[in-house]
Amino acid sequence: MERLKILFLFFAFSVGMCAQTEETDTFCVDTVEVLPWPQNIQYRLDSLSQLKMFETSMLGMVVYDLTADSVLYKVNERQAMRPASTMKLVTAIAALDRLGGAYQFRTQLYYTGEVKDSTLYGDLYCVGGFDPAFDKDDLRAFVESVSNLGVDTIRGRIITDRSFKDEDLLGEGWCWDDDNPKISPLSLGRDIDFLDHFFRALCNKDIVMDVRLSEGTLPDDGRILCTRTHTMDQVLQRMMKMSDNFYAEAMFYQIASSTGRRPAKAKDAAGVIRQLIQKVGNGKNPYRIADGSGLSLYNYVTPELEMRLLRYAYRNANIYEHLLPSLPIAGRDGTLKTRMKHTFAEENVKAKTGTVTGISALAGYCTAANGHQLCFSIINQGIMKSDTGRNFQDKVCDALCAP
Repeated sequence: MERLKILFLFFAFSVGMCAQTEETDTFCVDTVEVLPWPQNIQYRLDSLSQLKMFETSMLGMVVYDLTADSVLYKVNERQAMRPASTMKLVTAIAALDRLGGAYQFRTQLYYTGEVKDSTLYGDLYCVGGFDPAFDKDDLRAFVESVSNLGVDTIRGRIITDRSFKDEDLLGEGWCWDDDNPKISPLSLGRDIDFLDHFFRALCNKDIVMDVRLSEGTLPDDGRILCTRTHTMDQVLQRMMKMSDNFYAEAMFYQIASSTGRRPAKAKDAAGVIRQLIQKVGNGKNPYRIADGSGLSLYNYVTPELEMRLLRYAYRNANIYEHLLPSLPIAGRDGTLKTRMKHTFAEENVKAKTGTVTGISALAGYCTAANGHQLCFSIINQGIMKSDTGRNFQDKVCDALCAP
């Protein structure tokens, strides 16, 4: 392959072709038009990989032709790197593979005791299932379910059951000075003071509250009052389009919970993801899975692994039909809304972005000019400005989509 590239570059030079430079950011049309597929794409990417930015930073990249079932281009594809928020791709694919697209995120309200003369002599249990989308409408439904029980007074306790996951409110390897979400399995939006909101909502419904507020675990004799759910697609949309870290951690702990362990722990989810890594053929390479969002400094993957997971998703309709609509679309929405406008990649590339200090990444899908479906992973490591990485990734995507 390297010899073939050299021959084509020599041919390019001999007919007066010009390579892309960091200053011009353009290809000479004649340069690429004389080269057949896929050498035209490889020439463009070879030119981009020689940019001056790589004198002081590292590039890991792989492009896979899903139609031809072959690697189109690769450089440092097995280099372990921090994925930033492209980690959410790993989490999403693992969740869809493990849980399925019909899975629902659930928060429930139970009661114990008995109702006598419009008074509940017993307890209310709010059972968290780490639904990140639980909102004020859902809280109102909880209150209505209590009212519909024929209750205007509660004498007992209101108890939050957070046994779905461990007590850790921050992920392993998260920076202490970042504005990180608290990962509680029972919250109103991101507010973990669930009991306070529920108590006040009941009072506003004119229900007399003679209660104590506490933590506990649902007993066997609890009776269901209300269940509120959100779908896999609803959670995926915000998690991927807006790169929402709270939603990604909720997804991560659903994977952990699927093992049947209570409380679920991050290591449980990591174990499931490692099983998937083995399934896609990368089990022997060194990886580190610390969280579901990519906030952790301890996550390490490779561009090749992300490519293999994207390929696995593409080949599995039950995964792909949920994953693809959740990805940001270049120039249209989500974290790619302002990127790749007025290029061949606009509204073509569907990919997950990733940005933390020193890292910029992009991984997803696009369609080449000849109709071939491609997937790719690009990780820029050791960059001082995120825009430097984003600009490079946008050029790569334009090169992949251009005629």
